[in-house]
Order: sequence, then structure tokens, then C-alpha cells
Amino acid sequence: MKTNERPPIWTKNFLSISFVHFIVFVIFYTLLTTLPLYVIYDLGGSEAQGGLVVTAMFITAILVRPISGKIVERIGKRKILISLVIVFAVTTFGYIWIEGFAALLILRLIHGVSFGVLTTATSAIAADVVPDERRGEGLGYFTMSMNLAVVAGPFLGLTLIQFVSFQYLFVILSITMLVGVVCAWIVKTKETYQPAVTPVQRKMTIHDFLELSALPIALMSSLVAFAYSGVISFISVYATELGLEQVSSYFFLVFAITMLVTRPYLGRLFDERGPKIVILPCLIIFASGLLTLSIADSAVLFLVSAGLIGVGYGTLLPCLLSMSVQSSAGHRNSYATATFFMMFDSGIALGSYFLGIFASFTGFSSLFLYSAVFVLILTISFYIVFNKIAACPGRNGKNKKLGRQVNKPSLFLVQNCAVSVDPFIAVVDDVPPEITWDTSSK
Repeated sequence: MKTNERPPIWTKNFLSISFVHFIVFVIFYTLLTTLPLYVIYDLGGSEAQGGLVVTAMFITAILVRPISGKIVERIGKRKILISLVIVFAVTTFGYIWIEGFAALLILRLIHGVSFGVLTTATSAIAADVVPDERRGEGLGYFTMSMNLAVVAGPFLGLTLIQFVSFQYLFVILSITMLVGVVCAWIVKTKETYQPAVTPVQRKMTIHDFLELSALPIALMSSLVAFAYSGVISFISVYATELGLEQVSSYFFLVFAITMLVTRPYLGRLFDERGPKIVILPCLIIFASGLLTLSIADSAVLFLVSAGLIGVGYGTLLPCLLSMSVQSSAGHRNSYATATFFMMFDSGIALGSYFLGIFASFTGFSSLFLYSAVFVLILTISFYIVFNKIAACPGRNGKNKKLGRQVNKPSLFLVQNCAVSVDPFIAVVDDVPPEITWDTSSK
């Protein structure tokens, strides 16, 4: 007897890997907001050194991304998960005994390496354990753990240092990471091994480091992250300029609430109706949030912008991650996630630096205004590319919908279609007719 029941998402594996991901990012964002204060006030460093300890971890995380997918696939997802979560825990303990800036900087570099590979492994495992037909919804819930960490991490860190020393804060984070080690041990994976390549002068290629089919969507994620980096880096400073210091702590709380409320519905809509009907409106909502933030002169407008950004940006990340994974063959999910997060991390790192320079000349209000314009341009580009792809003839000469791949390789950019190369989207052709993305906006 046939059943219409959908395969479950909330399995023991999914819950465990999501919790590991959440703990890792809570520690990441807690340190992101507290270490500059630690460097300046406890180690007697400068503001530049305070910023450098943040940048250092991003640098090594970005550098390791291109090889992290290969490492995960060669060694095995679970082995890498267990090994790197232990390394991440050990380096977290290391902050307790750090006494100088040079030692702290070295520790941050090591922490960045473990962070880069570990988050590639957790994302790849999450993509494996969710059902194919519910991948958009499942990865939406999974990436929600990272978005919630954006709220929980800074709140935890900035609250605790009001009552305890930085050393006690590091102890609390270390104990928390031990819980992550236990959760990682619970996760079971079904590894997909490829036939061994005989040592007949096989040359290393870019495919050994990156998933090219995921690169266009990963590039778009970096542009979205670039626009968002101004929010995460400077929202507290901007709130101080507006005289809204007491309200600033609620910004990411409102962000998280709106994201939690809308994410389940939008994740299902993504799976059922396709990316266009979700991504385009969310880009517009994200731009609206940035525009509202640029003109905010009251607590109400300030928090309204948080809600809009929570819905817009908070939905874009899992949708783009899902598209990156779906654009690759099943056994290359780790490469796809590594490519995605390498570009995403680069967008955050570059945005934090260059938007900071931009704001020093124009002010934060203008920064958010121009960021909104940037996102609108991105929206128009995405719309044009999607319409071109929808009109492309497939191999049978008929117009085909943009298909969602199921464990088969996609093509880089556009296949069998005479349109200009555009870096925003990858096309999957010849997909099963029962699983498609509808590119029309019904």
C-alpha cells in the first residue's frame, strides 16, 4: 500500500550534526565579539591588533576551504568530524592559558584551520542525512543553527564578561565544546567511496580542490555575504551613533525570531516551487531591510530593519547552499560545500574590511544605503539569468524547466544554450521529470 508520508528530517543524525554545527558557531561568534576586547583591555594591545585576531581566523579558514572538501572525501566524513571537533575543542581550551598577543595570533590561525575543515564536514554530512526531496527544507533547518549562533554567541559573550573574567569565559566555552565532541561521536555516516585511481601520472586539477558546478552559486553567496558583512560588523557602532545603544542588543534577537517564524514555510516553498520564487523576493526583502536601516532614526525602524534582514538574508543562505549542493554529484557534496563556504567566508572577510573603509568616508547610513542598492542590482542580475535559463532548449530541442539534480553532475553555467556566460547560476540538464524546479513565478 502506497503512502504519501514524506521521509523524516529530524533524525538522530540530523539533530546531532546540527547541534555540533550550532556549538561550533556559538564559540566562533562569541570569540568574534569578545577577543578584540580581550586583546585591548587584558593584553594591552591596540585596536588594530584587536581586529587582527578576528581576521587571522578568517584567513586560514578561507585558505583551507579549497582542500577541505578533498580532505573530507579522502579520509571520510565521520573520521574528519571526530578528529577536527577534538582539535577545535583543544584549541578552544588553549585560550585559557594564552598570555601574549603573538601566542594568541598563532592559536587563532590554528583555530581557523580546524574551523574551515570542520564546518565543511558538518555541512556535507547534513546534506547527506536529509532526504533528497526535502533537501531545501532540511538544509534550511540546518543553517538555522548557524544563524541562531549569530544571536546566541554575541549575547553569551558580551553578557558573561560583565560578570566573569575572560579566563572563565574561555573555560565555559571549552566545556561547551566538549558537549559538541559527544554529539559528533553520535553521528553515523554512510560513506561513498570512489574507485581508487591507479598511480599512472594522474595530474592534480582544480577539481581536486573545488566543485566548479557549485562555483556560480557560491559566488552569489559571497556577494550576498559581502552586503551582510556591514551589518554584522558595524551594527553596534551604528546603533551608538543613533543613540540606540540599549536597543542594539535586541537587533539580532528580532533577526532570529523572524527567521525562525518564516524559515519552515520558505524552505518547503523552495522545495515545491523552486529557487526563483523564494530567492528573488528574499533579495528584495533583504535590500528593503538595508534601506530601512539606512534611514532608521528610532528604535521602531531599527528593529523593523532587523526583521526584514532576518527574513531576507536569513532565507538566502540555506537556499543558496542547497542549490550549490544540488548542482554537484552526490559523492562531491563535500567539495560543493567547501566551495560554497570558501566564497561565503571571503565575502564576509572582504566586506568587513572594505565596507569599514567605505564607512570611514561616507558614514554608516550611506554604507547601508549603498549596500541596499548593491543587493537590488544583484536581484536584477539573478532575475535576468533565471529567465534566460528558463528559455534555454534542452537536448531534445524543447524548452525545459531548470531541474533539480539528484546525485548526478551538473554543468558549469549554461549547457546547450546560446547565452552569455554569467557567474550567478549553474544549470542542470536532463534531470528526472518528476523532480523539477519551476522557474515561472506563479
